[in-house]
Amino acid sequence: MLATTLRRTTAAAARLNTTRCFASAPVDFDHFSSGWEKDSSEYQTEGKFHIETFNKISPLGLARFPSKNYEVKEDWENNNAHAILLRSHKLQESEVDVSVRAIARCGAGTNNVPVARMSELGIPVFNTPGANANAVKELVICGLFLGSRRLIAGINHMTQLGEQGLQKERVEKDKSMFGGREIAGKTLAIIGMGHIGAATAREASALGMKTVGYDPALSIESALKLPREISIADSISSAVAEADYISLNIPYIKGEGGTHGIIGKDVLSHMKNDAVVLNFARGELVDSDAMKEYLDAGDGRYISDFPDDLLWNHKNAILLPHLGASTEEAEETAAAMAADTIQAYLEHGTIQNSVNFPAAALPERKEGSIRVTVATQNVPGMLAYISDVFAKHGINILQQINTSRGDLAYNVIDVELGADTIDLKDLQKELTMHDGVLSSRILFGVAGAGYARNIEGSYFV
Repeated sequence: MLATTLRRTTAAAARLNTTRCFASAPVDFDHFSSGWEKDSSEYQTEGKFHIETFNKISPLGLARFPSKNYEVKEDWENNNAHAILLRSHKLQESEVDVSVRAIARCGAGTNNVPVARMSELGIPVFNTPGANANAVKELVICGLFLGSRRLIAGINHMTQLGEQGLQKERVEKDKSMFGGREIAGKTLAIIGMGHIGAATAREASALGMKTVGYDPALSIESALKLPREISIADSISSAVAEADYISLNIPYIKGEGGTHGIIGKDVLSHMKNDAVVLNFARGELVDSDAMKEYLDAGDGRYISDFPDDLLWNHKNAILLPHLGASTEEAEETAAAMAADTIQAYLEHGTIQNSVNFPAAALPERKEGSIRVTVATQNVPGMLAYISDVFAKHGINILQQINTSRGDLAYNVIDVELGADTIDLKDLQKELTMHDGVLSSRILFGVAGAGYARNIEGSYFV
């Protein structure tokens, strides 16, 4: 695993010491000094961050990266990308170069990224919550109509009549086969009231529907966006009990206490026998066997944006090919958000919209200062150790922030420059190689430089 991660030989390459003048004092630091196979000049474009993309990312979003400081392409042959942007590509650890500082998914879900392993390696994973909310919300509203009127069946029937030359003759006679109901005055249960759920609630209310919601993790931000008339339920079962339509807007979480198959026999048993379930969240949320039993037993409907090997040809199911975020606008917004998030992290150490790291932001560093970031395991004594290292090297801390999330802690520290040369080589190695430290970065205006990692006891810089 280590050899795969490092992608280097065991023989150390020639040491490369780099000195940059910054403000009133030179800054001396290490760069590409750990054993790469080739000369370090082949591994970086001087003064630029390397962004690697998987999938087709919106050009308008990628344009957020200024060409002066960033180079963006699909494949870095020398394995020296600094950040990764992707959409649906299932990322493997072997594709994450040792030089990668961050990963951003252009979308909300991160099931295609090995988040737990990235946490162990000290790499933040970002997403773009809300970027596709409008696109998905519009498709949910479309699902309301698909589940209310047999539009798909009617379209297919007209195609068959057209092939027989019988459309005009049969249309009035046959239309009674495709009757439906109106949604005004009906009740929509919204399970999960984040960006998409809250937007759906507002639109449904505007269409004359009654709304009831359930979300044990409802944020203040989302609550403020809900329609005034919405009722809040204390469980999924109570939310769906009187609902004519149920919209699923919750994340898919594996394991015990997760959401796999959360819409199963128990929840379905509380629904009306003609309720319409709208699943534009994740296919795995629904127990297919239980849903088939429900659809077979009554006049319920299932509208999903995901494939299902059991329900694909059920007369009361409509499956779409994962179109939720497939709009030009959503892809542009998600790519732009991802690019902005990566820039904020690479240039300033700011953490926002991360699924594994704690949020963190310091005010812009003062002129004549250097910013240092340190990612560590969330264990006692780390902050004291970091402060002691700076004190030992005679460096004054101007401002700092320490935040934690689960097993991870993250530190952003601005330090003062003196008149003499600031030698950070030994300091960074001492910081990084302490037990429990995952990575460190020195930020002072040189794109791509100043990154060090502790990989299973080996030092990469």
